[in-house]
Amino acid sequence: MTAEAIKPLRREVPAWEVVREHHLRRDFTFRNFRTALTFVVQVGELAEEQGHHPDIHLAWGKVGIEIWTHKINGLTESDFILAAKIDQVA
Repeated sequence: MTAEAIKPLRREVPAWEVVREHHLRRDFTFRNFRTALTFVVQVGELAEEQGHHPDIHLAWGKVGIEIWTHKINGLTESDFILAAKIDQVA
């Protein structure tokens, strides 16, 4: 996707960072490991439902998520849709 094509989609997920027009990234913080782990499981279930799987990084009280379409090695509209759905889980 070009920077121009990303602009309107970016407005729908303002908490997410667009990295080099290649992927979306966001960090989530939690009060402890258990709540972070619960969030990871919820995101994993959502990813399975959508058939679109982000990279998930779990640490104590923190979850980092990166989304891009691996098939094209870049961003598609589906990535922004998944980001918006993850925001609803958080």
